[in-house]
Amino acid sequence: MAILKILQYPDERLHTVAKPVSTVTAATRKLINDMAETMYAAPGIGLAATQVDVHEEIIVMDISETHDQLQIFINPKILERNGETECEEGCLSVPGVYEKVRRAEHIIVQALNERGEPFTLEAGGLLAVCIQHEMDHLKGKVFVEYLSLLKQSRLKSKIKKRQRETM
Repeated sequence: MAILKILQYPDERLHTVAKPVSTVTAATRKLINDMAETMYAAPGIGLAATQVDVHEEIIVMDISETHDQLQIFINPKILERNGETECEEGCLSVPGVYEKVRRAEHIIVQALNERGEPFTLEAGGLLAVCIQHEMDHLKGKVFVEYLSLLKQSRLKSKIKKRQRETM
């Protein structure tokens, strides 16, 4: 397993739309393992393949306190959305930034697991928010793009300044 480099906003590669996985292979499973190791090391609760510059529809997630309940979503599709919630979100691609975002409170998602088997999951609360957040990455969208243009502009300036200081 390997820790992968996580792209940092506003890297343009984060806006690449992921393509569906045609067949789940050993290479797919290796990527999933590397993504999980990267997510846990970061530390984070979710990671989309887009964030590690692989533009395939793959998400790894573990919202458990014990970090031992890894969930895999390959080619996820939201079948149903209900309710609305506003939750403070953060992102491994936008470190140190936390903002409130409105999302569906409950969802039903369909995906493939790491063996390529289809499953359907009803999710609410943090799990529903996390799935929607990571699915946005697969569509080339970062959570800060839900913010006002003024906030986005300030954020980009702050991040670019921080990046210059660390070089």
